[in-house]
Amino acid sequence: MSSGSPSTRDRRLRPSVSTARSITWSFWWRKVISWLLFDVLVICLLGAMFIWHCSSTLPSNALDGITTTYGGVTVVSPSSWTFSGSGLDVSTWVCTILGGDGHSYEFKVMPFFLACLPVTAFMLVFEFFDVIDFFSDTRRVRRQLQPLNDLAVLADSIGNAGVVDPMAGSGDASKMATLEQAITRASVDSPTVSTGDQDLRSIEVALNGLLRQMQEAKLQQMRFVSDASHELRTPIAVIQGYVNMLDRWGATDEDVLRESIEALKSESEHMQELVEQLLFLARGDSGRNTLQRTDVNLAGVVHEVWEESCMIDEGHKYACTVAEGDEDDRAFSVTGDLAMLKQVLRIVVQNSQKYSPKGTTITLGCTQDANAVTCTVQDEGIGMTEEDVAHVFERFYRAEGARAEGASGSGLGLSIAKWIVDAHGGTIEVLSREGVGSRFRIRIPKEKS
Repeated sequence: MSSGSPSTRDRRLRPSVSTARSITWSFWWRKVISWLLFDVLVICLLGAMFIWHCSSTLPSNALDGITTTYGGVTVVSPSSWTFSGSGLDVSTWVCTILGGDGHSYEFKVMPFFLACLPVTAFMLVFEFFDVIDFFSDTRRVRRQLQPLNDLAVLADSIGNAGVVDPMAGSGDASKMATLEQAITRASVDSPTVSTGDQDLRSIEVALNGLLRQMQEAKLQQMRFVSDASHELRTPIAVIQGYVNMLDRWGATDEDVLRESIEALKSESEHMQELVEQLLFLARGDSGRNTLQRTDVNLAGVVHEVWEESCMIDEGHKYACTVAEGDEDDRAFSVTGDLAMLKQVLRIVVQNSQKYSPKGTTITLGCTQDANAVTCTVQDEGIGMTEEDVAHVFERFYRAEGARAEGASGSGLGLSIAKWIVDAHGGTIEVLSREGVGSRFRIRIPKEKS
């Protein structure tokens, strides 16, 4: 059978497929185990919240204990808690509490379950799509491996056909066999192809460059999973702490109850925002984010963001250099998604708010030329170093100065802004100096990208 026959070629393509699957499966199992542990923690938290809910609605003397006299001896036993129900039918689950006041109290689980259902359903849907993204991950890894696999097939074909050495005048299939062995030994974790043959040096360089890119993609994915887990772990730990505090003192201490409720609201909102940002980036990576393109006047968008910033942030001064009439000037129009482009400006303005002292000025502007429209946001904040500027659009990256200032944030906002600008075929740049401030330039081409 010839080396180019379909069956032989299929066998040679299998290493690419199996390698892609092995790489993706290792991440997939870690992802599944992480979500299972997270679900167990959420179930424990819901159980603790239900117990606190039942305790908080009982009279104050109901939890003092049950007093019983046996032969002149008084015995105080704790309140009795029992759970009953028909199997997995949540509508029949009932918690019965025999209080110290001699009364029996019943609490149905169903109303509490329905109250928690939206958040729980949202989390389960997110976990489901995150897990099934395995298939798209496999395809992406396979596409990355495809050039390497094609090159290996070509090398094998050349080796079988014989390589003609113009100096020696004879075939030299051993060189291709050596190269194929070196490729077989290489992997993403050990990105080195080396044969020691100078004639194959150029091929080795190309292969090693490709393997280094694959290794960097793998490390970036590992960092993303690690950082996402860390960011989710913090609000979960806070929620768990306040739930424990509610369980201990919430039924009798109104200050503890009020503080805990506010903290739980704040942390749940933070976690919801983080999950939504992660979903947005995940959809973007898999190509599921779509732009609703219309004619957008960026001067008008800048003016709208300036107006809303003045209303909601009284701690800073806002200036806008958009001239009167620019909002109706077609020269400032681009083809793009209005909501997403406005989100980019809001993200950059919010970034300036976080890292600028109170009373300083944040200036918004918009200019245009024959090819593009440029929006600018300039602040008088703490600024960044050159190293920070080089990494500012990376996911979860936060500059040391920002951490020292104690500003809140997940480190995903500017990554989302860059994704949106890239999707419009534009560029986003930042010029910053420590102690002086930062200026962001968002350039969107006028023609549809």
